[in-house]
Amino acid sequence: MLSALPNVRSTTPGAFAFAVGAQPSPGYRLRCMRGRGGFAEVWEAEAPTGPPVALKFMPTSNTSTTARELRAVQSFQTLEHPYVVKTHGVWSVPGYLVINMELAEATLLDLMQLYHNDLGQPLEIATLCLYLWQVAEALDFLNARRHTRDGRKVGFQHGDVKPNNILLFGDVAKLTDHGLATVTHGPSTPCSRQGTREYSAPEVFLGTLTDWSDQYSLAVTYYALRTGTFPFPSPPPLKNTSRSYVRPLADLSGVTEAERPALIRALSPIPTNRFPTSREFMSAIIKAHGLKVEAEPDVPVRVVREGPIKSGSSPHLKVSGPGSLSRRPPA
Repeated sequence: MLSALPNVRSTTPGAFAFAVGAQPSPGYRLRCMRGRGGFAEVWEAEAPTGPPVALKFMPTSNTSTTARELRAVQSFQTLEHPYVVKTHGVWSVPGYLVINMELAEATLLDLMQLYHNDLGQPLEIATLCLYLWQVAEALDFLNARRHTRDGRKVGFQHGDVKPNNILLFGDVAKLTDHGLATVTHGPSTPCSRQGTREYSAPEVFLGTLTDWSDQYSLAVTYYALRTGTFPFPSPPPLKNTSRSYVRPLADLSGVTEAERPALIRALSPIPTNRFPTSREFMSAIIKAHGLKVEAEPDVPVRVVREGPIKSGSSPHLKVSGPGSLSRRPPA
């Protein structure tokens, strides 16, 4: 329910007033609110030219949070990747920082809830694997120390990988919300921010990000979308969590035996014991389902059944480019 969402409206006197039709900048006209998180509100808006856009409004009353978000936007605005949401620009209105982004159809959390609540079934495996394969590609791109910042080659740990930070554009998933992204110069980086704690890696509770922290969060995301539950109890409230808190081992009883080895490795409490890359984690998951990824130059990535289909087997999905999600009958 909308009323249960957090209040992220600015308390600054004379702050911009939200309303359908309001213009936060010449040529941009608000259509409807699309979502609200812990720190910001997102509206769909008409743009002066081109298709509608998403405008993220972040209150500027918290100067440290605003500065961090602005720094992250500036860093990510120059990055080009097919599975990272594109930021078109940023400006300010009274009480808010406004971030102009490409508009998605929904989040991966929305899709999971549609399947569970309306269809009474979990997400199709091929669909889930396709989307998270794309997210893994985005994470490996961000994590690699190949980006120039202040004259140095750095990587980025996203810091808040979760289903509602994965946006859907047809059959393409893109990672968004880079406000908690942290620059990394080496395999371990001190960091006091924990992102969404249900998805956080155990080292994050100890004040450190590693090259494998986003992979851990991706593995939790996979399990949550696959089963509708988390693989371990929720961590205690932040005020009750000390640096001595130990993230419990995952309970993977909600997935098949074939999936567990990959999840056990990606959810290892020892970061260096995880997969070298997020892509390798998702490759292991995809293989566990008897699927494979077909990725060719200039052709949309696909997740398809590996090998011949046995007679009498259940239908499965063949997932390819935008608009081509279709059910293929058994051979």
